[in-house]
Amino acid sequence: MSRLILILVCLLSTTVALAASTAPALGLNDVYFGEALYHAYQGEWFESICRLDTELGQHRRLDEPALDSLYPHLGQAEFDVGDFELGYRMHLRAGRAISAVIEGKVEEPRKNAAIYRLARLYFQKDQPMDALQALERIRGKVPEPLRDDLEFLRAQVLMANGRFEDAARTLKELQGAKSLEGFSGYNLGIALLQGGKEQDGREYLDRTGQLVSANPSTQAIRDKSNLVLGYKLLDENAGAGAKLVLDRVRLTGPFSNRALLGSGWADANQGEFERALVPWSILARREVTDPAVQEALLALPFAYGKLQIYGKSALLYGQALESFGKEIDKLGASIASVQEGRFLEALTREELKQDSEWVVKLRNLPQAPETYYLMELMAAHDFQESLKNYLELTELGKRLVAWEGDLDAFEEMIRQRRGYYQPLLPEIDQAFKQLDSQMRLRQEQRIRIEKRLQAMLTAPRPDYLATAKERVAREEIARLEQLAPKNAGGDGTAERVARLRGVISWNIATEYDRRLTEAFDDLDSLIRETQRLKQRYASFVRTRQAATQSYEGYDETIRSQREQIAAAREKVTALLPRQGKILEAMAVDELTRRRERLEQFQVTARFAIADSYDRANKAQAQKRVGQ
Repeated sequence: MSRLILILVCLLSTTVALAASTAPALGLNDVYFGEALYHAYQGEWFESICRLDTELGQHRRLDEPALDSLYPHLGQAEFDVGDFELGYRMHLRAGRAISAVIEGKVEEPRKNAAIYRLARLYFQKDQPMDALQALERIRGKVPEPLRDDLEFLRAQVLMANGRFEDAARTLKELQGAKSLEGFSGYNLGIALLQGGKEQDGREYLDRTGQLVSANPSTQAIRDKSNLVLGYKLLDENAGAGAKLVLDRVRLTGPFSNRALLGSGWADANQGEFERALVPWSILARREVTDPAVQEALLALPFAYGKLQIYGKSALLYGQALESFGKEIDKLGASIASVQEGRFLEALTREELKQDSEWVVKLRNLPQAPETYYLMELMAAHDFQESLKNYLELTELGKRLVAWEGDLDAFEEMIRQRRGYYQPLLPEIDQAFKQLDSQMRLRQEQRIRIEKRLQAMLTAPRPDYLATAKERVAREEIARLEQLAPKNAGGDGTAERVARLRGVISWNIATEYDRRLTEAFDDLDSLIRETQRLKQRYASFVRTRQAATQSYEGYDETIRSQREQIAAAREKVTALLPRQGKILEAMAVDELTRRRERLEQFQVTARFAIADSYDRANKAQAQKRVGQ
């Protein structure tokens, strides 16, 4: 149970540490990184890892990653993916990611936070020496939210390595830490006891057992301290002190049954069997599946026997024997139920997962009697880890099926797009060819005109700026001039033709500057028209590419994804039954152990009944002789 308390504290510090590590930087502008953080805050590790892995993978494939919105948060993202993997119990990958941060060029607080998480990872994997070596690498500044948790982890690691004196010194410095109220005192007491300082250890356990707090965790560790100290005093036959300490334990807490049992034995050790009846009577009326209650069913008639109330003692032994028989039958049915697979069906009920107290609600499931006897087992760390693996394998199997359905949907979308776009492409391509020809023509015109106008800036050519009417007129004048010699009759035609040519030449020459300016304006219009055509051309290219890329080039990717999903499903299909067998074996072993214990109680009860009847008969015989 002490291991469970340590795990509880470790998980509590994990939550605090995660909140500190995943705190987004100011000005977070990458929506996908933000989405991954959102899922992490909800404890949805698989979702957060999927999204952040995808985002990091896309970022690493970019030609210019510095332009990506994730770039300013890259260090935090690479660190967080290791933290999320740790939350999802992917210890190997998480260790690599966090180690990469430690070895990288990052600021001191972040590096120390990574070392803390790596040490916690080793401690959770029951590698205390590796955890200690990791903690010894911490240098300099530590993030404020992690300081107390870091020192508490250090103390736990030192205790796991047998260095109880060093752990005690560390824990003494944490006595004022509000977040560790009760836990630091309890662990300090244990460290002192393990280090041979019996009196000091008892004092700290006693002090922790008298804490006043409304915090449920602090109340639980307070009860645990009283229970440990009380049973230690019981082992030393200090019944009065044990009674005083055990009576501090709450009657509604998780340790109340064992405390009531111990309180009764403390009275019995002092010969106060009548007083022992009080806690044992209370305990005997509680849920009979609890081991402490089952022991109380034997202790209660034992006390009546010591008080020489043999008839009552025999009656209670008989009731205990009957109760044990019923429980043994139930345990046999539970073992059969587990072996038939009903236990795993009960564990994977969807309605239970919606409640944080779903493990407790397993007690009330219909047609699942095995869950009623396994509360202590299901609270154990090893079983919880195995159970999480089984549940997540089950969930992963469902996700893989859903992802296969998503691929089917993607393929249908691609077929729909191909069916829509392909018939339109020939007509679109024809229009594109016309647009391309028009654009090339305008481009050539622009280049030719621009060259001429630039040349005219240094070598004026007014004739280049003649209007269409003027060009026609000049051609007509040239034709008339060719006819003029034939008509040289002196009628003045030649003079008039020459005068017309002069007028046209005069207009062209005098309007040259204005016409040159207008030509440049027209060139600008032509350039704008060319740009507009280029935009239409680029837009068409992009649109056509988008249309074709919406249904082309996905076959290989989808095929690869299908192969990966199929391989993953094959692994899940193979691993899920094995993991289920592990859970069932653990459950069967626990149920068998409890059944064997009850069978021993049955034997004890049978002998005790016979002894009680024998003593009762002797007492009645002596009474008759005395009369």
